[in-house]
Amino acid sequence: MGEVGKVVCVTGASGYIASWLVKLLLKRGYTVKATVRDLNDPKKTEHLLALEGAKERLHLVQANLLQEGSFDAAVDGCEGVFHTASPVYFRVTDPQVELLDPAVKGTLNILGSCARTSSIKKVVMTSSFAAVGYTGRPMTPEMVVDESWFSDPEFCKSIKAWYLLSKTLAEAAAWEFAKDKGINLVTINPSVVIGPLLQPSLNASAETILNLINGSPSFRNSSFGWVDVRDVANAHILAYEDSSASGRYLTVGEVVHLSGIAKILRELYPNLPIPDKCADDNPYVPTYQVSKERAKSLGLEFTSLELSVKNTVDSLREKNFVNF
Repeated sequence: MGEVGKVVCVTGASGYIASWLVKLLLKRGYTVKATVRDLNDPKKTEHLLALEGAKERLHLVQANLLQEGSFDAAVDGCEGVFHTASPVYFRVTDPQVELLDPAVKGTLNILGSCARTSSIKKVVMTSSFAAVGYTGRPMTPEMVVDESWFSDPEFCKSIKAWYLLSKTLAEAAAWEFAKDKGINLVTINPSVVIGPLLQPSLNASAETILNLINGSPSFRNSSFGWVDVRDVANAHILAYEDSSASGRYLTVGEVVHLSGIAKILRELYPNLPIPDKCADDNPYVPTYQVSKERAKSLGLEFTSLELSVKNTVDSLREKNFVNF
């Protein structure tokens, strides 16, 4: 079980992964200091304050990624910090302002606060498969991606993949800073995260599922790793509680082409107009393999893709993003 009464901080606590992280930490007996951008925005706070144990052990703190020292109060008195705050946008007009600065400067700002706080024993950072698998090498079904892979910033720039670039640069900056300051850092690198939503707003990965059940005429020709949000939150906690955990942990349940997700949806919801054709006539983008060895060494067990997809749709219905 968790360390009852131990104080930890979760940054960007209103987000998709972070909300589940707060929920599971409270359930395990932790006291959680959770940062949000605006304490007066009910969309950022209400779902957190409604969690079991929140009344007794959740403390919301306002903090801004780009404001230096902004996280000092949030991490003060904490033994662990879970840094999840980072914007997830795939359509941007100014990548530097909207993605790169908040991801990189925000990470260094938070780690700076951690470096000034002697009580902190470990920092667990939410990175991404975005910082791992985009090397410019063509992927094949035989290829096994592991934690030694790092995405190539130049390749990300060349294909204008600004979100991938933001996660790649933020993780690289975090490792350099942690090494320099002697911070005990671990990163969790999930692929596309699906599963039930706790927050009221629609997040980018759940929107991928929503588009497939909302009458879209076709699916994109893309292959992704998929993982359940509860598994990702759990991986953060397991990595925090395991004193021998170090380095990076890929958290990817299965790698499946979007045609495979559409197939699962058609089997689950035969009456829905799930697309059965691809957006282009090219051969399907190949899948690849991802090593689960390190994730499993933490004791992580992966939720089945079918259950994650079903729970995502159930949650989208419950929150009225779709009606059927």
